[in-house]
Amino acid sequence: MKTLSFQRDVSKNRVTVECATGAVSVYSNCAYCRHCQGVRVGTRLAPSPQIKALEDVRHLGVADETLMNAALMFNALVRDGSAIECDDDKNEGFRKLY
Repeated sequence: MKTLSFQRDVSKNRVTVECATGAVSVYSNCAYCRHCQGVRVGTRLAPSPQIKALEDVRHLGVADETLMNAALMFNALVRDGSAIECDDDKNEGFRKLY
């Protein structure tokens, strides 16, 4: 598991990390990547809300609203966090979550 530190560009309200494929946006790439295991907030790891929501959709058949709430939670975690925990040990790069 890798820890990818955030590079913040406050003027553009953009947060990126250095992925195997280059610098990628945390909000649009990491949020929907199979390798993202969570966001490092202080000393704790907050698990990726999208992974939990996807499991709920598959097993419980919950509404699209659950996926939207997971995305909003992820954005809040990124705002407060400092890094992404990524399990891409083989350097495959981005892989779609859904």
